Amino acid sequence: MVKAKYQGVLELGEKLNIQNGDVSEENGVLKVKGTANTQYEKNQLWDKIKQLGGESPSDIVADIDVADTSVYHRHVVKSGESLSKIAKHYYGDAMKYKTIFEANSGILKNPDTIHPDQELIIPNL
Repeated sequence: MVKAKYQGVLELGEKLNIQNGDVSEENGVLKVKGTANTQYEKNQLWDKIKQLGGESPSDIVADIDVADTSVYHRHVVKSGESLSKIAKHYYGDAMKYKTIFEANSGILKNPDTIHPDQELIIPNL
């Protein structure tokens, strides 16, 4: 059963609180629809689909919209994080911390000083 194969995708969708979700199975193909909050969350779903079904799976069709296209993601700072660590996580490049700092210049005065529970905009590149 194809739904069982992609159960991890469905669970991730619930964890990410995907809105307007709909899942159906037709002729051995799982059809998934919904709206992710940000592009980052949409990418997480696609990464999970590829992890379970391969690079170009033919047994799943996903139609995922993005609610907020003005940002890549909104990140809540956790204890021990730095802008470079956050940049590495989202962009794969710690030096992109400057991009995050500039996008949050209204709340950040120094790129070396961030605090837990601050919500930072992770801008689209």
